[in-house]
Amino acid sequence: MARYSFSSLDARNQIEAEKPWEARNLPVTIYDLLSSTTAKFASRKALSFQIESGPKDKVETLTWQEMHDKSVQAANLFRSLGIGKDDVVAYVLPNANETVLTLLGGAIAGIVAPINPLLEPTQIASILRETGAKVVVTLRGFPKTDVAQKVHEALKDAPAVKHVLEIDLNRYLTPPKAWIVPLIRPKVAIEHSAKVQNFNKAIASQPKTLTFEDEKVDRVAAYFHTGGTTGMPKVAQHKYSGIIYNGWLGANLLFDESDVLICPLPLFHVFAVHVVFMAVMTSGAHVVFPTPAGYRGEGVFDNFWKLIERYGVTFVITVPTAISALMQRKVDADVSTLKVAFSGSSPLPVELFNRFEKATDVKIVEGYGLTEATCLVSCNPTDGVKKIGSVGIPFPYTEVKIFDCDKDGTVLKEMGVDEVGEICVSNPGVFVGKTYTEDAKNKGLVAGDKYLRTGDLGRIDADGYLYITGRAKDIIIRGGHNIDPAEIEEALSGHDAVAFVGAIGQPDAVAGELPAAFVELVSGASVTEDELLDYAKAHISERAAVPKYIEIMPELPKTAVGKVFKPDLRKSSIKRVYEEALREAGHPVEVVEVYEDKKLGLVARLKATGAVDKAAVEHKLGEFTRPYEWVA
Repeated sequence: MARYSFSSLDARNQIEAEKPWEARNLPVTIYDLLSSTTAKFASRKALSFQIESGPKDKVETLTWQEMHDKSVQAANLFRSLGIGKDDVVAYVLPNANETVLTLLGGAIAGIVAPINPLLEPTQIASILRETGAKVVVTLRGFPKTDVAQKVHEALKDAPAVKHVLEIDLNRYLTPPKAWIVPLIRPKVAIEHSAKVQNFNKAIASQPKTLTFEDEKVDRVAAYFHTGGTTGMPKVAQHKYSGIIYNGWLGANLLFDESDVLICPLPLFHVFAVHVVFMAVMTSGAHVVFPTPAGYRGEGVFDNFWKLIERYGVTFVITVPTAISALMQRKVDADVSTLKVAFSGSSPLPVELFNRFEKATDVKIVEGYGLTEATCLVSCNPTDGVKKIGSVGIPFPYTEVKIFDCDKDGTVLKEMGVDEVGEICVSNPGVFVGKTYTEDAKNKGLVAGDKYLRTGDLGRIDADGYLYITGRAKDIIIRGGHNIDPAEIEEALSGHDAVAFVGAIGQPDAVAGELPAAFVELVSGASVTEDELLDYAKAHISERAAVPKYIEIMPELPKTAVGKVFKPDLRKSSIKRVYEEALREAGHPVEVVEVYEDKKLGLVARLKATGAVDKAAVEHKLGEFTRPYEWVA
């Protein structure tokens, strides 16, 4: 059982009243935390990984002692390669046991910087330069993935990287696949000067005790990029104290050493690293990572319930998009060990919550966190009142305020009960004034003198429960009237044929923006866009919020943790609306690209396809608010 009851706002307040956060006797560093847990649970299972998704496929499990020893070896290796406490070890990896070892070893030796392996080489290079990484851990060339190719391409534009350590996933396979991989392994061009070594061979030669002093001081130990998908990443700084706070919350409020978690989320994201793994490391629980790609892995959704039976899973870590996909599969295994499903990343539609509970007889606990605050902010009580659609009550030692702020962070007004404003947070995970590595990006991020401005819109009800109503930047402004896209998404998600929805504001010459919705259907379902529009009209109470355009897509663009990626939807909308307007006006012009400019936002690039009156085109597009430019 978790140490504390987290059943209500009163129970949360009692935890705080017990003693101030600073008075709690907690580890100072990641190495302290790892050593403490290993001393208590040395022979217990800590970490399991299987490269394929079947319930009988090969699995590699590390005990706490084994994970401790290998993480220390990794830390010693990084120090031998010139990594001091202020230097950066980056990794561009899918999930695997070595990913965790790199995470821990990097944070013990210096600063670890996980990078999304789905990014393109230019974006990876940008993050490497921003973090100043000296060592990169990545994959060796492997079939069906281009991670190695992209990283070595990126290294041509990241000259500070001096060492590359490669992990060969072939060791996780069994014959005959293990025999075939060396025959079909893709060749990777190396056109940079960094030294390349085999990760596992390199750490094997290192001692299992630290070769350097683990200084007992709080410091920055991790860099996590936010975005990066536009080539303009922000890099958030995480201190030991914030990381350990997140681990303490999970281990004391959610689960203990007897629990088994399945986490098919990527280990470059704070949800998997700080919410899940650091809490596992604090509690001594056992965590399972199925396939390198997690939920995106081949067969993971089809085998998911069987994997729960295989490991005796008690906690599922998930996101709304994964829940929707799971609800399209029959529960075909014994899932009686399952106690709780913890969902994060974005608000969960009510209909999806009800489908999951009915199919599994398991409650979903919704939580909220963000990279800029190290992660955790709030969650619904595991053993108290769960309010569907709410992200629960603030965790102990977390203070949440709903403010109206100006662009500089000056608080103009604190909102009342159920009044929507910007969610602002103060807790041990907030690095006040130093959220990002780049000082210019910290301007205006602090509300008052201690609250991080999240950029999320929300409200707090009379019982202290927090609701996210949207992103400040996602608000659709129709003729000066603010429309929350969550209202549209919630309504359309209630249709039986709908799996995912993304609502945005598309350009309009009269209103500035009009609501548009993009829909991905449940597998095998059939519905027309007109039928969805009729459904929207019947279920959206605010007439102005009814979409003026609905498009059914084979698959919505999503981030690696399953959020609908709205920038892609906005880009396609700008292209479609501009081209329609130009075609109707008789101008032979196409929109060849919509890209994001750091200062101007989304910019349309125009190309003439015939004789064109540029002045007339510019007059036509001047009706819209988005910028544009000509290309040859």
